[in-house]
Amino acid sequence: MGSLFLDKYFYGGRRVDLGVEKPLPPPQMSAARKEENTIDSQSAKIAYGIHMPIAQQSPTFVQPWEADCGPEEMREIAMRCDLRGFRYLAVSDHVGVPRDLVPHMSATWYDPVATLAFLGAATCRIRLMAYVSVLPYRHPLQTAKSYATLDCLTAGRVILGVGAGHAEKEFTALGLDFTKRGKMLEEAIGCVEQAFREDYPEHDGEFWSYKDLGQEPRPVQEDGPPIWVGGSSRSALRRAAELADGWLPQGPPAMGMAQAIDFLRERRATSGRTKPLEIGGMALDTYIGEPSHAVADKVLTGPPERMAEFMHENQRAGCSHMCVRFHVRDAREMLDQIDAFAEQVAVLL
Repeated sequence: MGSLFLDKYFYGGRRVDLGVEKPLPPPQMSAARKEENTIDSQSAKIAYGIHMPIAQQSPTFVQPWEADCGPEEMREIAMRCDLRGFRYLAVSDHVGVPRDLVPHMSATWYDPVATLAFLGAATCRIRLMAYVSVLPYRHPLQTAKSYATLDCLTAGRVILGVGAGHAEKEFTALGLDFTKRGKMLEEAIGCVEQAFREDYPEHDGEFWSYKDLGQEPRPVQEDGPPIWVGGSSRSALRRAAELADGWLPQGPPAMGMAQAIDFLRERRATSGRTKPLEIGGMALDTYIGEPSHAVADKVLTGPPERMAEFMHENQRAGCSHMCVRFHVRDAREMLDQIDAFAEQVAVLL
């Protein structure tokens, strides 16, 4: 398999030059991919990525400019993050939002597999993350097939974030028992993990039973894409530590971040799982420099040292990765902030 590091990008059959004078890093052979693309808690630098704007427009996080944007802007943002050393792009999951919840949730949630495939085709190195795929919505073999194929098509760049879901009417519309979503998630995690590892997985459980069903193509990553559990409840923390490879916070844990990390470590130590647990930090809401527009109080602005220290605090607490959310007015300013982060903040990490 050839190198994933290219001096130009390809999109739609044409060569694209992003106009950045700095060359890409020298070629790395795919044999080194596992080390290169691991978000490692032992690394000297904390990893960072973004929740892809436009692809999910929850009123909690969406910015006004996103409503008028679409695939072209997402592609440009993804390519710039890839070029600038961001570790992952993340996309969320809803099948359909109940009408009465649309004012609070929005109906705009791009399908994660289709969107990550599109972004993967436009990029070379950056990891592609579901943050999170609601596993109870689908048969686990369907989930495994989709993300194994995506991993194959993108040369082993997938991270499968998973969750139990929260919209009861969405479960009802899909013919699912909302009260059993936690049990369904736990069973599905084991099913998907086995399907990533084995050509002919077998399972006989409470919700799904199957055998003698082969799935190809196989994922590129050894043992398949890592599975990270999203959610900040005690149950989500337990599942991440005992059943998966990492944890994705969704808001501050009620027990507090420090206690949550201690809980994760304690449960991991008795889980029998040998891989290091990748722990996500709280998102950095930021604008590099002094914005000329109004931003919320939670947005960290000013000199890059402030953002770097916030990220160092997360790393000292035990986090290996975190999302960065740029508070901007349009897609062009988003690209400018990605550049500023890479040139001013990342160099301090």
